[in-house]
Amino acid sequence: MEKHRRKPVFLNHMVDDSHLFIPLPHPTGEYPYRMDIQNLLGDKTRFLKEQMSFHMVGDTGSARHSDFQALIASALSQQAAADMTVGEKPAFLFHLGDIVYNHGEASEYPKQFFVPYEDYPAAIVAIAGNHDADVNPDAEFPYQSLDAFMDVFCDTYPRRMMFGGGSKRLSMIQPNVYWTLITPLAHFIGLYANVTKYGTIADDQLEWFVKELRYAGAERPNKAIIVCVHQAPYTADTNHGSSLAMIDFLENAFKVAGVKPDIVFSGHVHNYQRFTKAYEDGTEVPYVVAGAGGYADLHRIACVGDSRVTDEHPVFDDVRLDNFCDDRFGFIKIGIERKDGKLLITGEYYTIPRNIMHGAGEAMLFERFFVPVGYPSYSLH
Repeated sequence: MEKHRRKPVFLNHMVDDSHLFIPLPHPTGEYPYRMDIQNLLGDKTRFLKEQMSFHMVGDTGSARHSDFQALIASALSQQAAADMTVGEKPAFLFHLGDIVYNHGEASEYPKQFFVPYEDYPAAIVAIAGNHDADVNPDAEFPYQSLDAFMDVFCDTYPRRMMFGGGSKRLSMIQPNVYWTLITPLAHFIGLYANVTKYGTIADDQLEWFVKELRYAGAERPNKAIIVCVHQAPYTADTNHGSSLAMIDFLENAFKVAGVKPDIVFSGHVHNYQRFTKAYEDGTEVPYVVAGAGGYADLHRIACVGDSRVTDEHPVFDDVRLDNFCDDRFGFIKIGIERKDGKLLITGEYYTIPRNIMHGAGEAMLFERFFVPVGYPSYSLH
């Protein structure tokens, strides 16, 4: 059996496509682009002050046929509808991007999003992936980057979508393509890294991000700080490899803000990976990739000796790969609970068996990990 690498990697031959950067659409809400979860849950928000749960998944779309696209959606819906306490029941699904392949077209939303997630019983919020931002040059009706994404997730008020294929799901009211979700137990800072493979973020978003980190940091340790960006900073796969652009962006922002998040989530890479980055001040930040949400092909982790990649780079010196799953589709359930006045994040990664004839969409727990908020390290169970 081949031995897998335990560090992130860069591809030896990376394509620089930063010139493909597309200007962002106009915000639909007011600066600083924050949305309170009370806008989604109303009075139910009061039940989430001591405990809350939510789902996270990325790369659920697939222009090619994928049985697992529907199976993941079904498993998420079943879990969200299960009989459990309010704090344990997922209050929403946070999508990590690449909802629709290959070009974010409105015509693909019914098949790739509305139909699979019609029965999901909670709100769905999202950050955009590179495919959501792409534009089909051969489209019958010309459109701009993120037109459909903005209609579905960044509307000015909730309503049924004209291109929703009859779906009863209403549009979301996120204020911008990059934005912050405010909840009783956490700040979710969602970034947008544009259409490029390794991510490209302009200075105005960097300035906003620094301010949001400081704003969230002022409420720590009463609230956790969760950062989400589609293009994975760290990954050990052989298809994409890590993004130096995203690593530099995040580290620069953390340094300028004087605030680091409690955990970072990404998609883009079609598998599950959990890394730990150790900082000089003793803090450790988990970086989690959860992009096995249904796209037809999974991405494999590099083995030792694979000449296509390298892990020899200073930015990897203090980063380790703790666990991964690259042969099954899956999603994450996250819980945040206040215990003895302190917050604890619990992460659970669930997978769908490869043999769908026997698995029938039933999710199986792959691993569980814990992240104490405001502590120098986290643990695995």
